[in-house]
This record gives sequence, structure tokens and C-alpha cells, in this order.
Amino acid sequence: MKKLRQMKRSTRSRVFTYALVIVAFVVIQLLRTFKDGGVGSVLEGQLIPICAYIVMALALNLVVGISGELSLGHAGFMSIGAFAGSAFAIALQGSVTLSPLRLALAMVFGAIVAAVLGFLISVPVLRLNGDYLAIVTLAFGEIIKSIVTNIYLAVDGRGLHFSFLNDTIELADGGVELIKGPMGVMNTQRISSFVAGFVLVLIALTVIFNLVNSRTGRAIMAARDNRIAAESVGISVTKYKMIAFVVSAALAGAAGTLYGLSQTTFVATKFDFNTSILILVFVVLGGLGNMWGSVIAAAALTILPEALRQFSELRMLVYAIVLILVMIATNNPTIRGFFGRIGDKFRRRAPEEKGGAVQ
Repeated sequence: MKKLRQMKRSTRSRVFTYALVIVAFVVIQLLRTFKDGGVGSVLEGQLIPICAYIVMALALNLVVGISGELSLGHAGFMSIGAFAGSAFAIALQGSVTLSPLRLALAMVFGAIVAAVLGFLISVPVLRLNGDYLAIVTLAFGEIIKSIVTNIYLAVDGRGLHFSFLNDTIELADGGVELIKGPMGVMNTQRISSFVAGFVLVLIALTVIFNLVNSRTGRAIMAARDNRIAAESVGISVTKYKMIAFVVSAALAGAAGTLYGLSQTTFVATKFDFNTSILILVFVVLGGLGNMWGSVIAAAALTILPEALRQFSELRMLVYAIVLILVMIATNNPTIRGFFGRIGDKFRRRAPEEKGGAVQ
């Protein structure tokens, strides 16, 4: 405990976030071993989506909290990852029979496709700021959804077949339809697992923490805090914001693949504007730039609507009221001052104990 107090604040936050994720994983895995009284059916079905939404919240927090830019189109990157990764996994069913390996390859493929798209979008978009950037990213998210809705993709012995706005694809024997336009992805094998989701969350945390605490991360935050001052010392603001945006898009693509391969079927309308706003709510509720806050907020707000199903038509009203109360509480000066005084006490104890040890 003494050594933990002597750590830098950023290091303590990092250690706490890792510990939080690992402890939650261990506890849930232990509960899943019990047939009665363990994890309920509702939570069991939400474990993989929770992991996917946690990664999405972390990815968006990298853009909104660390880079300081408001993006409203991250559901589009999740959609690209879900469709590209799921189609890739279906195409590999015959050649790669080991499900964990196929899942890993699909997530890497989904992340790469989303990163490439994120790079192409960031070139014109990141020259904008504030509300203009938010509106353009929102538009791109809707464009991605519309394009994916009208894509038909299939594979057979003759190779890959692609069609846009036309579902008349003739397949040879043994051919498989990968994406069916408005019907989305069907006959997907559910190869995602909670363990894979846990590993993806750890990878996302590792990537973000190492990026934030690197020279590149300091340049990103410098550009966020004062664009003019950053440019005056030779920092390419567009370049570093692009790095944060592309990394965030790649993580969102991997999260989309994890989510897509946990569903029997899904369509592009699942990843609409409402999903982007939901992920933004995770980030704001957990705190901008606060990664462990994003983990807790994403997990809690994914479970809450399902836990409130017993209230039927009133559940979304209760959900909204809970959100309002939490935001009021977290922005209340009295409550924030109380937790600040507790933190000050811990910080004062560390030097005293250090001085006592030297004596």
C-alpha cells in the first residue's frame, strides 16, 4: 500500500484500472462455475457485449478525452469491424477450424479495415474543430451504415463475389453468402467468448496507456490543451490527432468483430446514431480521459437497461432518471470536494510515512 501511494498519479490510475478488470474477470469466472446462484442468464448473455462496449468506450475516450475532439461516428467503425470481421470468419470456416484462432484473425482483420477507413476519413475531417468535426463524423457514421446496408458479399470456389444494390449473385456449389445487404450477416457461428473479450479489453488498455504515456501521447495532449502553442514548437497537430483517431478506429473495429461474432445475426441499423450517443454517454459518465471510469460506466450502463426490464415500459424512463441523478451527483461541488479531501489525506500520509521510514 505504501509503495502504491508513492507512485505517480497516472501510474496508480493505470494499476487500479488493470486490477479492476482482472478482479472483475476472476469474480465472474468463479461465479460462472456455480450452476445455481452464480451468474444469472441476463448477465451471462451480456458478458461479451459488455466487453465490446468497454473497448468502444476506451476507444472513444482516446479521441474525446485525450485528443479533445468530439466524434459522433464511432458506431460506424464498430459496424465496419462487425461486418468485415464476421465475413472474414465465415470465409475461414473451412480452412481454419480452431475457433479461437479464427476469432483472433477476424478481430485483427476487422481492426485493420476500420483503421484504414479511419485514416481515409481523418485526412479531411481532422482539419475541422469542435461542432463542425462532430457533425462531419456523424455524417460519416450514417454514410457507413447506408453503404453496409446495401452490400452483398459471397464466396465460393471461384473466389469472392461482390455486389452493390443487387442481390443476384450466382454461387457455385458450396458457396456461402457473407453479407446479405439489409438482412445483414446471417448463419454466423458464435465463436466469441468472454475470455476473448477480457483479453481484448486488456489489449485496448495496454495500447491506450502506452500511447498516452509516450512522446506521441504528450504531443496529442499538448495539441489538445493549446493548438497554437503546440504548432509554435513544431508539433503537427493534424498528424498527432490522426494517430489518436486511427488507433481509436482500429480498437472500435476489433470491438465490432467481437460483438458481431457473438450474435446469430445482426444488421447495419444496430450501429446507428443512437449507438454512437450511447458510447459517448459511457465516456462522459466515466469522465473524460478517465479510463477506469469508462470501464465502470460501460459495464454498468450495459447491464442497467436489462436489469430494469421488470419495469416494462417505464424502464427507459428510470434509466434516464438514473443518468440525470448520477451526472448531477458527479458534478456537485460538495460531493467532489468530499472525495477531493479524502484524496488529499491519502496524499499527505505518503510523505509522512516516507519521512518516518527514513528516521
